[in-house]
Amino acid sequence: MADVLPLVEARLRTALGEPDARAAVTFLGTDRIEVLRFQEGDIVRYATLGMSAHPMTDPTAVVADPVRGPRAELVLSVRSGRADTDKVLRPLAVLAASPQVEGLVVAPGASLDVGDPLWPGAPFTSVLVAEPGGLVEDLELDEPLDPVRFLPLLPMTPNEAAWKRVHGAQALRERWLNHGTDLRDPSRKSVPLE
Repeated sequence: MADVLPLVEARLRTALGEPDARAAVTFLGTDRIEVLRFQEGDIVRYATLGMSAHPMTDPTAVVADPVRGPRAELVLSVRSGRADTDKVLRPLAVLAASPQVEGLVVAPGASLDVGDPLWPGAPFTSVLVAEPGGLVEDLELDEPLDPVRFLPLLPMTPNEAAWKRVHGAQALRERWLNHGTDLRDPSRKSVPLE
C-alpha cells in the first residue's frame, strides 16, 4: 500500500504553493505530525501533514480497520502580521493527533478545543471544523482507501463555542455571515450572540 503522506503534501503544494516553514511534533504513542506554513499575500495558512496517514476509526468500533475509514488534514487561514500566529503549530498538531490519541473522528460541524489560546493572546481556544473542498480539493486514493479531505478550521471564542453547542454549527456560521465576521482576523472579537 502506497504511503499517503507524499501524495497529501503534493496536493497541498499544488493548491497552496511552496511552504515557507515546517515544524514537526511527536506525541508519545503517535506518529509524527508536521505543520506546514504557506504565505500568500497577507494570508498565512497552516496545514497539518500526518493526520491522514491512518484512517480515523469510530471509537465504538470493536476493531479498528487499518484501511477503510475517513482521512483528513486540517487547514487554518489567518491574516498575517496581526498576532504571533506561528505559535499555533503545537495546538494544530495536538488537534491533528486527536484521532490517534482520543479515537475521535474529525468531521465538518465538530468543535475541537485545545483548552488554551491557539497562540499568545488569542481570543480563541477552539475551532469549528468547516466543510472541505473549497481551498484544497479532496485527494482521491486507490480503492479501498477513502479520500483525504482537507478540513478548514474556523477559530471560535469561548462564547461562540458555548453558543454553538446549544444552537449548532450551521446557526453559528449564519450568525458570522450575517454580521460580516472576518474569520481570518486573529484578534477579532466574538460575534454578537443575542
